[in-house]
Amino acid sequence: MRAITIHDAKDLRLDDRDAGSVGPGQVQVDLVAGGICGSDLHYYNHGGFGAVRLREPMVLGHEVSGTITGVGEGVTGLAVGDLVAVCPSRPCGACQYCLAGLPNHCENMRFYGSAMPFPHIQGAFREILVADASQCVKADGLTAGEAAMAEPLSVCLHATRRAGEMLGKKVLITGSGPIGTLAVIAAQTAGAAEIVATDLSPEALVFAEAVGADRTIDMSAAPDALAEYQQGKGYFDVHYECSGAAPALAGGIAALRPRSVILQLGLGGDMIVPMIQVTAKELDLRGSFRFHEEFAVAVRLMQRGAIDVKPLISHTMAMKDAVAAFETASDRSQAMKVQIAFQ
Repeated sequence: MRAITIHDAKDLRLDDRDAGSVGPGQVQVDLVAGGICGSDLHYYNHGGFGAVRLREPMVLGHEVSGTITGVGEGVTGLAVGDLVAVCPSRPCGACQYCLAGLPNHCENMRFYGSAMPFPHIQGAFREILVADASQCVKADGLTAGEAAMAEPLSVCLHATRRAGEMLGKKVLITGSGPIGTLAVIAAQTAGAAEIVATDLSPEALVFAEAVGADRTIDMSAAPDALAEYQQGKGYFDVHYECSGAAPALAGGIAALRPRSVILQLGLGGDMIVPMIQVTAKELDLRGSFRFHEEFAVAVRLMQRGAIDVKPLISHTMAMKDAVAAFETASDRSQAMKVQIAFQ
């Protein structure tokens, strides 16, 4: 079985791996589609991010879907031939955070394609994946590409829950990559009244506008464009910070009304926070990390037609062209979400 494996920065290979056997409570999935995420790109371009570095070859990928081709003992509700979205999050269920209802903070999390622990948690970009049945959500009525978008959509649904009441709110989204653009969809679905999205790439903003942003701002062309929203005590009620860039966070905080909410999703590294404004405006700064129960909700919303992710899938490339796919995904001037076709 072939798997897309990162050995070092810019050293991506199709390695042979053992597919493994299906045990009780597990299913075998023949992968069909997998989306390249920002964390995958950090491993590909830089060999890691922050203090997290590759220390051994690691299979990449965690945004995947496929067809069930084997069912283990004790599995119910899933059958051979089912298209499933596979959740990459595998909490232990027994640590203090799992028992407290916070499985996304599991102390023993096994999240596909993560170099945080050692040995690394191997990823899902492989032709055949043996997964726990509990990870699989039936995706009837969706394409494999749509089903593979359940993971990044879940990130934004979780952030939107962290924001609290969204109905009628004015929302600023800084950073219009896949997460920022999906945040537009999530906020809109939750009832936001107005959504403004910013980015340094005009090409990325085309996608934000396509999925419903009321206004998009190219900060490279108009670096002072947020000034109109920073008058008085600000304008926006919610700020999704998806870039991980300190200037975007500072500019958003200046444009927030008192007692607004900042959602930090971008993981660009530690940032200096203008705490005087946070304090004086009584702002709530909330982190948002991964997801859990939102995964099944993401699939259901797509199945019902409440959310359409198809406009975000900019490229689909063959597994044999994995290096080209990662290079394309690294070029924000041409790509939004690049997916790999495994069949």
